[in-house]
Formats: sequence, structure tokens, C-alpha cells
Amino acid sequence: MAILSRVARGDFTESIHVTFGVIVNGKGELIHSFGDPHYLTCIRSSLKPFQAAASIKAGAVDAAGFSEKEIALMCASHHGEKIHVDTAKSMISKLGYTVAHYECGSHYPADRLSRYKEIKKGNEPLPYHNNCSGKHAGMLSLAKFLDADPKGYTSQDHIVQKTIIGQLKEYLHLDDIPFGIDGCSAPTPFLTLVSIAQLFQKLGSNHYPELKRAYQAMTHNPYMIAGRNNFDSLFTQALNGRGLTKGGGEAVRGISLKVSETENWGIALKVLDGNARVMPIVVMTLLEKLELLSKDELGSLGKFRTKIFKNHRGIHIGDIEVIIEDV
Repeated sequence: MAILSRVARGDFTESIHVTFGVIVNGKGELIHSFGDPHYLTCIRSSLKPFQAAASIKAGAVDAAGFSEKEIALMCASHHGEKIHVDTAKSMISKLGYTVAHYECGSHYPADRLSRYKEIKKGNEPLPYHNNCSGKHAGMLSLAKFLDADPKGYTSQDHIVQKTIIGQLKEYLHLDDIPFGIDGCSAPTPFLTLVSIAQLFQKLGSNHYPELKRAYQAMTHNPYMIAGRNNFDSLFTQALNGRGLTKGGGEAVRGISLKVSETENWGIALKVLDGNARVMPIVVMTLLEKLELLSKDELGSLGKFRTKIFKNHRGIHIGDIEVIIEDV
């Protein structure tokens, strides 16, 4: 049965969000399924660690002299805070490129304080503020390393994307993967939930040097992968190297979790209607039910274990209840 999130207003149900999810063990075998494990969905920004891994494996990251913090930004959907923007600028500078080489587009920072600061100063949004600017700097590093014209690096037939897609196919042992175009203009694949879970199992498995470096960069620099008060950053920080999570648009999420010294599990979740408001409590309820988090980890993430709605007068008007029956 799928995971249900009941949104209540008072004693009555106002909305229900349906989440499909799968968990694979250290061999990539399906061990838990909630809903259709072969549900096909777009992985969106949950793919970023694996896009970064292509640049790592090729040698582009080392050739550019990127730091571990900069590798973490390659895996990030950051909020455009000063630390993120400055890191993206550093990466582009190391490549000898300029902001004009970016093909991700511009938007104001997702972080409210940073966004208001830019607007108050009268500044226009820049590609550096884009939540994908680290990922794109990584792609540009691959273009430079391959001695390719960086123009058009987001096109699916550019050598940068061919390299990324080729490596993705190797990870999943797939010959054909359908693609769409992401918000940042890069190709984004549609994968089954099982395939997404298997990717995240590999991410923390230590069996792939390039994925190990991406994993360590993210777990050593959790603030870089999102930012202030974000679930991805806080979850990864709380797990202290034992696991990480990476969300993507339309409420898709991958989790890599070390359940022992020798075994890493992969988890994939998708809220079918694309509403991400229930995702943190779904993650916490599922992992707590399966006893996959320690008491300290649960305590550190306590604010995500419940969801209470209050109106503008501070009156408690509703809650979210997550229902998981089959475990």
C-alpha cells in the first residue's frame, strides 16, 4: 500500500497526498515497497550527485582544482546564500570562464533573507543565484577538461551530457533512458523508483570512487547542498556521515543510508501530486517506523517529525498525519 498523508483541518480531512516509495538493500534488491516500485518519474535535482560524479570520474574536478566544498555545491540545490554564491563564483573563476558561460538561467535566491537583500539593493538576479549554479559549474569543468566548446553544454547531444548520460547508463545497466528538460535547461531522465533507489544505494556504497567523493563532499559540507533551515542540509548534518538525502522538483527524493559498517541502503520517494510539503514528515515517519534512525538522530530532526498548521493569529488549525500500513 502507498504512503498516505492526511491533511486535517480540525477533526476533518481536507486533503490527502499519496507517496510511492521503495527501499533497496546493499545488493540493490527491493526489500520494501509502498505503492508501485516501477513507477516512472523524473528524478530532477536528485540526480545532481551523479551528474557531479561524471566530472569527478573524468578528472575534470581535479584539473580545475575544485575543493571538497565546491564539489558539494555541484551536488546542491542551494538557496543562493552568500556562501553559495561566493563558492559558485570561485568555481567559474578557477575555470577561467565568466558568468556569461552559464546556461542555467537566473532567478533570485531561494533564501528569503538573501532574496530581500538583493532586491533592496536593486540588484538583478544572476546565474550565480540559481540553485543549480554549482551543478552547471561542474558541467563547465567537464567541457573544459574535454577541450570542448562550452557553448551548448546543456544540449543532450553535447559531449558533456553524453558523458553524464553514458555514466548513468553504466550505473543502472540500462541501454535506453527517456529524458525531458529540467528547469535549469539540462537534460533530466525519467527513471523508475527502483532505479532511483539503486542509484542512492551506490552513492554511499564505497564501491565507486567518484560516488564516494561526491558522498563525502555532501556529508562533510551539508550546508552547501541546500542552506538555511532546509531538510536536505539538516538531515545530512544530523546523520553525521551515516547518510544523506537529496530532493528534487515535483516532490521526488533519494536517500542513501548506511545501516551497518558494510551495507548501504537506497531509498526513493515520490509524492504523486508533486506537493513537497509532506515530504519531510513522510521521510521521518518511514525511517522511524523501520527503526533506521538512532534516538539522537530523531531528536536532532524532531521538528520534522510532526507538521502543525497555525493561522496568522497563531491558532492551531490543523495537522498532517502520515499513514504507513505495510512494513
